[in-house]
Amino acid sequence: MNKYLVMVMRTPRFDPAVIEPHKEFLNGLVERGRLVESGRFTDGTGGAYVIRAENLAAAREIAFADPVHTTGASELTVYEWEITVSA
Repeated sequence: MNKYLVMVMRTPRFDPAVIEPHKEFLNGLVERGRLVESGRFTDGTGGAYVIRAENLAAAREIAFADPVHTTGASELTVYEWEITVSA
C-alpha cells in the first residue's frame, strides 16, 4: 500500500460540532490499519493526516468520507506521498 497525504483546510462553513465525528472517523481508520498519523495546524486553519491505500482513487474515496468533507466544513486535497527521509 502507498501513503497519501490528506490536507484539510477549513471553509467559512466550518462548525466545531464536526470535530467529534471527524475524530471518530480517524479512529475508525486506525482500527482498519489505514491511518499513519494525523494532526491539526496550530493556527486553526485545518490539519493533515496520512493514510495507507492501494491507489489514489482509493485514498480519495477514504478521505472524502470524512465528516469534515461531507458536511462542507473543510476542503480536502489528497496527494500521493513519497517519503524520502524518515526520523
